[in-house]
Amino acid sequence: MALTYQIDIANKSFKDDGGNQRTIISDLSITLTAGEFVTLLGPSGAGKSTLLNIVAGLDTDYQGKVKLALPYGQPARVALMFQEPRLMPWLTICDNVMLVCEGASSQRRSNALYWLQQVGLSGAEYQYPAQLSGGMLKRAALARAFACEPDILLMDEPFSSLDIPAADSLRNLLTQLWQARRTTVVYVTHDITEAITLSDRILLLSSQPMQIQEDVSLTAQRPRNPLDDELFTLSQLFKQSLADPA
Repeated sequence: MALTYQIDIANKSFKDDGGNQRTIISDLSITLTAGEFVTLLGPSGAGKSTLLNIVAGLDTDYQGKVKLALPYGQPARVALMFQEPRLMPWLTICDNVMLVCEGASSQRRSNALYWLQQVGLSGAEYQYPAQLSGGMLKRAALARAFACEPDILLMDEPFSSLDIPAADSLRNLLTQLWQARRTTVVYVTHDITEAITLSDRILLLSSQPMQIQEDVSLTAQRPRNPLDDELFTLSQLFKQSLADPA
């Protein structure tokens, strides 16, 4: 029986500027199968980032339960890659990645160098964040995310600030790393083409209060061409759904 993780959010609310409670997420239930790539596709401001913060344990002010347990009750290891790289500017790229590694210093350094090589940053290991381009900073953040060997990797629109060629290159790299390791990925985006290109499953989400409108499985072989008939038809359906008022 496949390992699964369960996310059940009965209610997540904020107080608005007028002091009134505003419901962000309501009656949301997601089952993740270990090793799958699940994308949360929805309009900007729907609450997708809030959901990731809840799953990551950064936000505990909600009603519901998040069960991320491995066999024998061990907690799953969770990593979160933000929209911004969030690297420590006073540390080299290697030292930034070492922060999440375990073991003796030599082991941590070896692990960091390995992952930097995997993302194409060999030769830049001892440079500082200010010396790198935006694409290179994203690669360093991706190396750090995988270096902690997560069971679940949460990704919050990680490539949204890049130009199209750089973003496409990083999506391809992410796919290669994920296929090699098969960590469970929960990926947030409002980019339909990105969702169709990357995902095993796409959860189409409504605007606030955020709920699941559709749960779509994709079986097309990777790499994918979003202009293929089946994928193009699916993207048009998503566009229509996102355009309609929730």
